[in-house]
Amino acid sequence: VTIKIYNMLGQEIKTLVQSEMSAGVHAVEWRGDSNNGNEIASGIYIYRLTADKYIISKKMLYLK
Repeated sequence: VTIKIYNMLGQEIKTLVQSEMSAGVHAVEWRGDSNNGNEIASGIYIYRLTADKYIISKKMLYLK
């Protein structure tokens, strides 16, 4: 399973999950930081979840 967050320009901001997981319900919390530890600005971001052949991308609004 991989969960990544991108800005509206398509640049990767953060990799939240990149590991093997068992089937079921899981929760992930993002504290609004980038891969290099910098705090990001409020705005619209895209998250992408990939699990085997299943891929889903959705928009989200991040507010401070």
